[in-house]
Amino acid sequence: MAYYIGIDLGTSAVKVLLLSENRIEKTASREYPLFFPKDGWSEQNPEDWYKQAIEALKEVLTDIDKSQVKSISFSGQMHGLVLLDEKDNVIRPAILWNDGRTDKETNYLNNVIGKDKLLENTGNIAFAGFTAPKILWVKENEPENFAKICKIMLPKDYLSYMLTGNLCTDVSDASGTLYFDVGNRKWSQYMINILGIKEEMLPKVLESWECAGTIKKDIADELGLPEDVKVIIGAGDNAAAAVGTGTVKDGDCNISLGTSGTIFVVTDNFSYDRVNAIHSFCSASGNYHYMACMLSAASCCNWWIEKILGTKDYRSVEKVSDKLGENEVFWLPYLMGERSPLNDPYARAAFIGMSLATTKDEMSLAVLEGVAFALRQNLDIIRSLGVEVTESRVSGGGSKDALWLRIIASVLNIKLTVPVLQEGAALGAALLAAKGVMDADEYEALADKLTQKEKTVLPEPELVEKYNQKYETFLKIYPAIKTIGR
Repeated sequence: MAYYIGIDLGTSAVKVLLLSENRIEKTASREYPLFFPKDGWSEQNPEDWYKQAIEALKEVLTDIDKSQVKSISFSGQMHGLVLLDEKDNVIRPAILWNDGRTDKETNYLNNVIGKDKLLENTGNIAFAGFTAPKILWVKENEPENFAKICKIMLPKDYLSYMLTGNLCTDVSDASGTLYFDVGNRKWSQYMINILGIKEEMLPKVLESWECAGTIKKDIADELGLPEDVKVIIGAGDNAAAAVGTGTVKDGDCNISLGTSGTIFVVTDNFSYDRVNAIHSFCSASGNYHYMACMLSAASCCNWWIEKILGTKDYRSVEKVSDKLGENEVFWLPYLMGERSPLNDPYARAAFIGMSLATTKDEMSLAVLEGVAFALRQNLDIIRSLGVEVTESRVSGGGSKDALWLRIIASVLNIKLTVPVLQEGAALGAALLAAKGVMDADEYEALADKLTQKEKTVLPEPELVEKYNQKYETFLKIYPAIKTIGR
């Protein structure tokens, strides 16, 4: 029996998934610390990633025939900046995707270099979380560290480099750097010049299923693996999760209802949005995708139910399920500002439309509806770029809430399907490991088996009509109040 391993390098933990030709065999995870040296900063030590990944690997390799492990691949938190010197020492802690120190550099890129130039050369505008502003920050604030830079890489690519000794990345992860020409799937010399770095500092760019090398002898010996185990480069977390849910063909859509909310829509044709905060990235399946990222999705529910209402009872909202489409309370889900489509870090959450008759259950319902309306706002923008979306897979913790899925299906007016397996990015990484060594027909059979649907939720025509009217009101609220308190 052959085995394929997916390593998902997350923000709080690394998860390793062992896949056979038939099923998921086992998983293991290890946590590592997250550091906040200053307000708004977020850092980790890459050495911690590697150490814990090796420990999790050892756990999943226990009691199997290690000689049958064929390949290893990765999913990883995107946008993080990892810097190595000429001796391959980590120069400084990695600056992560959720680090907010680069407001000055982001404004410089968007307003001095200009959004039109950024879109022309990368397909995206600058966000504080992207990698390019972080490089500019190091250049300006830590010139002694900037002068030491020999290699620049993304988080998952550090693991690949440690396992193989080869500096590689993939097109999906590179797309989130803002120094990658997404349309042409190569580094952008224009942006490299702006950052003051050299292309030889950057990884070789591969497609997500291509081989970065074989595992180094000392690591193979430590793990008890053959030296010919192939290391497949893998993908950024959202692109890997798309593979793990079967979201790989033109028009395919996946909605992730986690702490944040993402809409991932595959397209065969590269294009970009000039007005809104929608990302245009390369996908892990050889084409492209649009991605909208809301900063608060399920976290809105957690905040409201647990912190404000002081309960764990998420079912209480079902008491007002007869008010679907008729609730007079609205919710703006901007607890942490908003990324897509507003690109407004100062946006704030709000309840609108309450009266003396309003109940807490109606407010709970408004939270579910508000997230759904924000999802539709993003999806409508993606649709305007020429992609037809008629159904979507749904993953993440929120996909377990039947009432919420019913609301989202009718607000978006699309069919929703929930995958049987909810391993997401880790499964996607393992599938990419398999794709890198299997023949095409064999891989397609495996992927089809592992991305089957558990259930389907259809939009309800009467609710669709009611929610269309409420959605028009929702769109008016943020523009009307966005300047209050600034």
